[in-house]
Amino acid sequence: MPGILDKPIQAYLPRQSFEADCLRLLIHFHGAAYVPIYAVEKSEESYFLIVINLGSGSSVYEKVFAKGGSFAGFIKSIRDSLTEYRGEEGILNGIYVSSFSAGYGAVRAILNQPEALSILDGVILLDGLHTDYVPERQLLAEGGNLNAHKLRPFLDLAKMAIDGQKIFVMTHSEIFPGTYASTTETADYIIREVGLFRKPVLKWGALGMQQISEVSEGKFTVLGFAGNSAPDHIDHFHALFKFLEFF
Repeated sequence: MPGILDKPIQAYLPRQSFEADCLRLLIHFHGAAYVPIYAVEKSEESYFLIVINLGSGSSVYEKVFAKGGSFAGFIKSIRDSLTEYRGEEGILNGIYVSSFSAGYGAVRAILNQPEALSILDGVILLDGLHTDYVPERQLLAEGGNLNAHKLRPFLDLAKMAIDGQKIFVMTHSEIFPGTYASTTETADYIIREVGLFRKPVLKWGALGMQQISEVSEGKFTVLGFAGNSAPDHIDHFHALFKFLEFF
C-alpha cells in the first residue's frame, strides 16, 4: 500500500465471506500465503485476510511499523479498500494479527503504538518471540539475562489478555538458537512475570505435534511443543488453522 509498505501484499477473501455482513480482519506476517489462506478457509468465521512477507529477520518487519500511527494508517487503507469493493462502510468487526518466526518483529512495533493496541483484538505468535541476551550472547546458564525491554510490549499484552481485554496466544518449540533467546525462554519470562505456572501435559496437537505444556488464564494462552528441528518449527506455521480457533 503506497506510503506504508514498499512491497506488495496478498489479500484474500474466502468464498464464504463474500456475502457476510461483517468481516474479521486477519493480518499475517511471514510465511507462504497458502497457509493462512487455508486457515481462514477452514474457519467458521468470516475473514478478510492480508498476508505480508518482507524478507528475512525480525528487523525488516519491525522497521515497517516503527513509525507511530503507521498501523492505524494501514488499517484505514484496508477499511477504505473494503468500502470501495463492497460499497458499504463499517463491515470490519475485529482486527487480529498472527505471525510466524521472524514476523514477530512487526507485532512488537505494532504493540508499541497505543493507538494500534486500542484497535487490536487478538494476537497469535507462532514459535516466534525472541530477544537478545544481556550481555550479548551470554546464555542464561552462564549468568546472562534476557533483554526485557524488547519483551515489554508482549508482557503488557499478556496482562491485558489475562484481564480479558485482548486475546494473546503464544506457541513455542524446543529449538535453542544459542546466540539469542529461544521462544521457550521468552515464554518462560512472560509466564513468570505475570505470576503463572506451566502445566505439564502430554497430548497430540494438529499435524502430529506433541504438546508438552500449557498455560491458560483469561484470554492468555501459551502452548509448548516438543521438537527442536526445522520441520518442528514449520509445523507451528502449518497449524495456524487450529490455533486460529482461539479467536
